[in-house]
Amino acid sequence: MVYSRASIGLDAPLVTVETHLANGIPAFTLVGLPEASVREARERVRSALLTSGFEFPAARITVNLAPADLPKEGGRFDLAIAIGILVASAQLPEAPLQQLELLGELALSGEIRHIPGAISASMAAVKAQHKLILPPADAGSAARVEQAQIYAPASLGELVAWLNGQQSLALTKADELPQPTQVPSTGDFRDVIGQNSAKRALLIAAAARHNLLMLGPPGTGKTMLASRLPGILPPLNTHQAIDVAAIESLGGNERALSHWYTPPFRSPHHSASAVALVGGGSKPRPGEISLAHHGVLFLDEMAEFPRAVLDALRQPLESGMVHISRAMQQVTFPADFQLIGALNPSPSGYYQGHQARSNVDQILRYLSRLSGPFLDRFDLSVEVTSLPRGSLNQEPKGLSTEELREQVIQARERQLKRQGCLNSELSGAMLREIAPLNNTEASFLEQAIEKLGLSIRAYHRIWKVALTISDLNQQPLEHAQLVEALGYRAMDRLLNRLTQTV
Repeated sequence: MVYSRASIGLDAPLVTVETHLANGIPAFTLVGLPEASVREARERVRSALLTSGFEFPAARITVNLAPADLPKEGGRFDLAIAIGILVASAQLPEAPLQQLELLGELALSGEIRHIPGAISASMAAVKAQHKLILPPADAGSAARVEQAQIYAPASLGELVAWLNGQQSLALTKADELPQPTQVPSTGDFRDVIGQNSAKRALLIAAAARHNLLMLGPPGTGKTMLASRLPGILPPLNTHQAIDVAAIESLGGNERALSHWYTPPFRSPHHSASAVALVGGGSKPRPGEISLAHHGVLFLDEMAEFPRAVLDALRQPLESGMVHISRAMQQVTFPADFQLIGALNPSPSGYYQGHQARSNVDQILRYLSRLSGPFLDRFDLSVEVTSLPRGSLNQEPKGLSTEELREQVIQARERQLKRQGCLNSELSGAMLREIAPLNNTEASFLEQAIEKLGLSIRAYHRIWKVALTISDLNQQPLEHAQLVEALGYRAMDRLLNRLTQTV
């Protein structure tokens, strides 16, 4: 009996590989709900055993992957199957295997190859207090899990020699990582000419992970500004970095060491389907929102996305996770991301001036691709206007990315010290307790909400943004912060103005 692990979303359930040899016509049968890629292990294992110098038993071989109702896919069970056959045929003692879990795909030569989801398997093995055998390609990242004991033999023969006590095999050490304070540069904010209101909105959004919508004509720098946002975000902590790497490893991608502590930044094309964005498929895989976990999801040309695709983001934005249900299984992926959107204000890209070629009805139809409940999820919306004449000849001004990042870090530290979470995560009850509004301020905010036709959700979001502004300014929450927060409602003002002209 040999232990291995399957891969179901971010979970890695334990799989027991049972091998039985019986007399009769030689055959090799795999049972336990194996998919085609698992059934093909018969040929890989046979060739790997023979080329590694072992005997392949001339018997009826039955391999059971338990539990039988758990779907199994990929070549991750090859190594465990091969070791099970060696134990059943008395070519290897069983005793050293009681506290081991084996994962790896076998080449025909006996080489142990990469598998997806190694980090999830490492976290599960730590909880079970088991040691883990992994391919060399995956061991370095899996060893970063705290208390993980990883061994990485290069081949089946090397593993068997270690199990027989004929050869030593050292514990894998985690690959050397950069310091958490080292965040790769994504461009300096100081190089951006003008757009001070958009820079300020990005700073506020970064300080508490608020969702931000940038609205403006083409060529004004919306994409350039959004691409610089990761540079002012604090680096990930150890647990967040492990979570992000575990999600990426499910798709077979290993997170680069230089970006280990960098918040992910995902920018899918507007032709992406709902499954690509949210996740799913017959074999559920994480979508863009999960790949942006603890980071930023940037949707450029947002009005070009199908409305149903955008509306699929509404529930994950509130819960921080996405539940995918299929006939055979249900999978939950984390999706705690910050949403940044950018769009033009009309089909022509402009809504005023000589370049505007769309009437009000056309503009409203264009903007109606974004539903009201979806727009409610944005804490801030800011207009990114064309630069005035003569701006391009001026020297760029403003704070650098490093200076802005320091402000963001200080603001987040104040929030975590005060309430244990960021302002964007506050409930209504916590908000009233931490930053209560007096009657005058509450009445002012209610009147503004009523005039703009906003929901109660927007009422609380404006309140949270005002609190974040006070944290950045290192001041108590006052009327001035509420006024500034209401200033970041460009989309609401545009829609209100357009509907009044119809």
